[in-house]
Amino acid sequence: MAGAGSTAQDAAAVAVCMVATVPAGLRWLRVAQREHYLADAASRFALRWWTSTPLNFLLLVIGAAGLVLASRWPLAALATALVMALGPVGLGLRGRTSPLAWTRRLRTLTWVWALLQGAVVAVGVELGGGPVAAAAGALAAPALMDAACVITAPIERRIARRYVARAAQRLARVRPRVVAITGSYGKTTTKGYVAHLLSGSLSVVASPASFNNRAGLARTVNQHLADGTEVLVAEMGTYGPGEIAELVGWLHPEISVITAIGPVHLERFGTEDAIVEAKSEILRGAGVAVLGTDDNRLAAVADRCELEGKQVWRVSEHNADSDVCVEDTGTELRVWVGGQKLADATVDARALNLGCAVAVALSVGVGADVVATRLATLPTVAHRLELAPTAQGRCAVIDDTYNSNPAGARAALEALARLTPAEGRRVVVTPGMVELGPRQRPENTRFAGDAVRVADNLVIVGRTNRRALLRGAYEAGGESKTVVVDTRDQAVAWVRNRLHEGDVALFENDLPDHYP
Repeated sequence: MAGAGSTAQDAAAVAVCMVATVPAGLRWLRVAQREHYLADAASRFALRWWTSTPLNFLLLVIGAAGLVLASRWPLAALATALVMALGPVGLGLRGRTSPLAWTRRLRTLTWVWALLQGAVVAVGVELGGGPVAAAAGALAAPALMDAACVITAPIERRIARRYVARAAQRLARVRPRVVAITGSYGKTTTKGYVAHLLSGSLSVVASPASFNNRAGLARTVNQHLADGTEVLVAEMGTYGPGEIAELVGWLHPEISVITAIGPVHLERFGTEDAIVEAKSEILRGAGVAVLGTDDNRLAAVADRCELEGKQVWRVSEHNADSDVCVEDTGTELRVWVGGQKLADATVDARALNLGCAVAVALSVGVGADVVATRLATLPTVAHRLELAPTAQGRCAVIDDTYNSNPAGARAALEALARLTPAEGRRVVVTPGMVELGPRQRPENTRFAGDAVRVADNLVIVGRTNRRALLRGAYEAGGESKTVVVDTRDQAVAWVRNRLHEGDVALFENDLPDHYP
């Protein structure tokens, strides 16, 4: 009878652990999809979440203890199962900003992950340690998700090649002039400006949203590139060396743009010099290079391009003798081309990005007078220093929630100071900046210090950068100005309850809710 009871306990422990992996799997599937199926994403975020609060760390300890004790008492695995089903606390099954989209790729990943989970349990049962294996499988769900990403990556590359081949054929038939744009930041903004300046004279297709990888650009060509299109504007992003080189290998840009270099994705590249080299892959084969040469590293790239025989447009925010200079005076943008003033534009735009767009427009043959005219109707890019309309009695909101970076954050604080009436209150709401590698902590510390010098309050959202932001605020003497909340909804409620007409709230960055 004792043997039968032990067997029943083993079976119960295994069954409950396997059921618990279902909600755990949904969480890590969401993280994997949001992080573009990178092989280490689930494990990295699992570490962040389980160490984000004392409660989550305690739950992790309980789950690990259940695993250890399961070898002696099978039902101890139930503690692991319960922890994995419920935690980490705060990482929901359904996201506010990043809900699961059941694409073919995600379904494939789900099946492979489920097979790995099943294999771990099956081997454990075969060896007589079913409860231990089931508990270990539940605890290791993020690592097994990463393993599934590694296994499915070659399959996805092979499938993507078919779409790329079809896109290359379509490009060869339509034969548009291709403008390729990259940079650590400013890519999407510059793309929007280029499309606007060209569209009055040419038929233009721009890659939608942030469709800036192989799959997104192939989809852009296959679904949006109609016969008669004269210019394709393609934004290109990268997580590592070789990715942009692969894109230009089939897109064949005529004009390539590098807007700026900064520490975005530094945790993957290691150094900013490595970022320069990876971004410079966009110049291969292009006859025209447009570069933001206020950065000495890009100035060196410009010199190199010139030696290679490329036509080079040097773009600056300060040097009016550059090929293109856009100077922000605080009240207007002064646009210079070849040392001659082209126009004064009373628009709210990123100067360097606009300068790159002007260089592209002139390079493809749009007349200077046409460019000057279209500057007056330059669109605002969504979620990038966008002044949101407000109801009567409510404060104004500057929406700068997309992909914050150190340079953009500084510009946002300047905009907050410029746009707030003298008697109005200024508030900065932020979770801080991410993907900056070893510079993430000091950059967030610096930003918080700058924010409390400019604003009346700094509202810190979430835990990802909380310590760094608090340190920056305290070192700048802004401890009394600092408010800490757990979620963006709480921050919005705080702003609504305390700010009124004449006040301005800057929302700087909005991390997806798979971040703690």
